[in-house]
Amino acid sequence: MEKSFAYSGNETVGAMVTARLEAAGCTRTDDLPHAEIIITYCTSQTALEDAYFDEEGLVQAAGKGALLIDLSASTPSFARELNAVAVVSDLMSVEAPIVVIDMARADAFGDKDNLVCFVGGDEEAVDEAREVLEALAGSVQDTGGAGSAQLARAAYTLQTTAQVISAVEADALYRAVRRSSASLDQAVERVGAATPVAEQVLAAVNTGFFDGTYTVEMFMAELSAALTAADDVDLILPQAEACLHLLELLAVIGGADKAPAALALVYGEEKTCAEQGLDWTRAEQAYGDAHDDFDEFEGYDDGCGHDHDHNHDHGSYPDYPGYGAYSAN
Repeated sequence: MEKSFAYSGNETVGAMVTARLEAAGCTRTDDLPHAEIIITYCTSQTALEDAYFDEEGLVQAAGKGALLIDLSASTPSFARELNAVAVVSDLMSVEAPIVVIDMARADAFGDKDNLVCFVGGDEEAVDEAREVLEALAGSVQDTGGAGSAQLARAAYTLQTTAQVISAVEADALYRAVRRSSASLDQAVERVGAATPVAEQVLAAVNTGFFDGTYTVEMFMAELSAALTAADDVDLILPQAEACLHLLELLAVIGGADKAPAALALVYGEEKTCAEQGLDWTRAEQAYGDAHDDFDEFEGYDDGCGHDHDHNHDHGSYPDYPGYGAYSAN
């Protein structure tokens, strides 16, 4: 495969893309009009839209016949829009949102077999992109026409998010009960993880490993895309929205670049948070005005030194800045 490619977006993914495609015989270039393939991965919808549709965006800069491959998690509507614009611009467009199977690995993108791509778009464009995608991910799964891969990605994200949050909260329950019950036998074994994702997260939490190349920022981008897709069809997903609030809280206190297992720190002790570089005063500054004083939240004290309100209904959460605020793209 001897093709020229350009890349735009997150540099962690960019390094992986460059290494694998160069190993396959491709050449990276910054000369967009002459790049045969243009690949993107952004961690905010705004950055993704700007990358393609700005006055000097990729749709305008790409040479005729170029293949656009987007690895980001976005929405079915964005994928369909990009495909339509590509067609009238004599370009080919493929949506290929990338999935990290084991998000707790230190180098989640380092093993090709730890990555899956859903791929959707016009048949000719998908066929053209297949060799590139197979060089990047261990599994490439066709989903159908434009928008279908992003829909599949959103569904996968919702299920994965539920598994991560439930594992973290199950662990928090065990730790909280053991702290408060001196008579509880410390040797009592926990219930095993219910899913492989939960097992991966719990293993990271139990070893205190909260760093990795797959980050909370990426996780938030995927969940935000899924929620936007639901909003586009007037569907409310309370569980997913609550999960996003937790991720946003973690990002606010300094955890955007941590691995998703770092969600466990939100339920932990303030000293442990500080050791991991997290600062709860940032949450007080961000949300204090919305609730007079962050420390006056009603709710139980879970041992981290901060009261977390568990009695709010969906509409009473403070206004979070949204995942775009944490994006470096």
